[in-house]
Amino acid sequence: MDSQAGISRAAALAADEGQDSGNSEEKQERHYIIYLIIVALFGWALAAYDTNLFNLTIADITADLSISSSMLGVMGMFVYAAEFLIALYMGHVMDRRGRKYAWMFCLIIAGIFTGLTFFVQGFWTLVLVRSIASGFANAELAVSVTLVNEEVPAKRRGMLYSIVQSGYTVGVFMASGMYLLVSGLGWRSVFLFGVLPLILVAVARGKVRESPRFLHMKALREALASGDEETVTRLQGERNVNVEELAKGKFYQLFDKEGGVKRTAVTMSVTWLLYGMSYVATNIYLAYWMTEVKGWSSARVASLLLVGGAAGVLFYIVGGLLGEKYGRRNVLIGSAVCIPPLALLILLSGSDSVLLVAIFLLYQATNGTWSGVGYTYQAEVYPTRVRALGVGWMSAMLVGGFMLGSLIWACLTAVVSLETTWLVIAVGLGAAQAASTFFLPRVEPGMELEEIAA
Repeated sequence: MDSQAGISRAAALAADEGQDSGNSEEKQERHYIIYLIIVALFGWALAAYDTNLFNLTIADITADLSISSSMLGVMGMFVYAAEFLIALYMGHVMDRRGRKYAWMFCLIIAGIFTGLTFFVQGFWTLVLVRSIASGFANAELAVSVTLVNEEVPAKRRGMLYSIVQSGYTVGVFMASGMYLLVSGLGWRSVFLFGVLPLILVAVARGKVRESPRFLHMKALREALASGDEETVTRLQGERNVNVEELAKGKFYQLFDKEGGVKRTAVTMSVTWLLYGMSYVATNIYLAYWMTEVKGWSSARVASLLLVGGAAGVLFYIVGGLLGEKYGRRNVLIGSAVCIPPLALLILLSGSDSVLLVAIFLLYQATNGTWSGVGYTYQAEVYPTRVRALGVGWMSAMLVGGFMLGSLIWACLTAVVSLETTWLVIAVGLGAAQAASTFFLPRVEPGMELEEIAA
């Protein structure tokens, strides 16, 4: 009896130790996810930080380097082209070298060229430096979308990534703060000091681990290449992957009939192209349009957008929570459907109070709730075997939308009024964007990535 009692106590003790070990591992995993979210948030904040440092100093730079408005337009096209190509390139790097490697690479190159802005002496050196800095800062988003969404738990994926996405607003405030602190030393000093936060995030990012889904995919590719069927079967049992398509690893796979993602790639590309095109009016040229058409001062528009940006942190997270409850596709539809009537109201209204509310809501529909779910949705609809390529492609499509929208804006403003231009781009293309969202694939919230697509 004593022996049996001893065995029972030993078994109970072993069970308690096992439970404690399990609880400890779960706690460590939870702490790591929190750490990853914070690092990702500040990484995306620094991408916005770089862009907004340039936006804040552009008047000083153009005056110092004698750059005309038309030359700025040329530089903008080079920057967009760089962002497009680098987004595609980093999709390939993520797929072949790993998510963590790509993440560090983007941050380091963006940081170096942000600092090199200090040394520019002429127009073409400025174009080169800013194209590379902006290109890799923009690619940060694609890598972050892929890595974070592959790590976080399925049931909270949308809400957790919406927190990361809110980092864009943090970056706006960081850039404003840095500008106010050191702009008295000249615009060059703003970029030199701007490297410091990038270094801190790079150090923190060194502790981030590689995505387990990428490691699984890498091991599966190696097993397939060596003909190790036993390992392939074991890995397939862990996570289901379409091994026939895995071996391809090229962008054309996104549009290959046999790959199973052609419809997804086409519908997503159309939606994000239209989103980028309408965004040119509803965000990029909004301050200019309001100044020229409604007679507002630039400072007044900037103040409203600053308030909208601050509130946007909340709207990003609200969008993420709504996506968890009602599905991310439905939140995208709801956000896009709001854009045309709000844009039309801004065009027709002469009341300042109505304009204030309409612009605030338009900003949230095109940024907060849309982005709060949109980038998690991108990661979900593409299977792991092409997720990096797919998300990189989508980042390029957004930039492509900016390029097309800017071209349409330039062509229209040359022959018709600003009011008509707004009607075509903000209202018309905004309506096309809304219509396109109804064709996006349905994804139930809370599903594991492998359950959505293999």
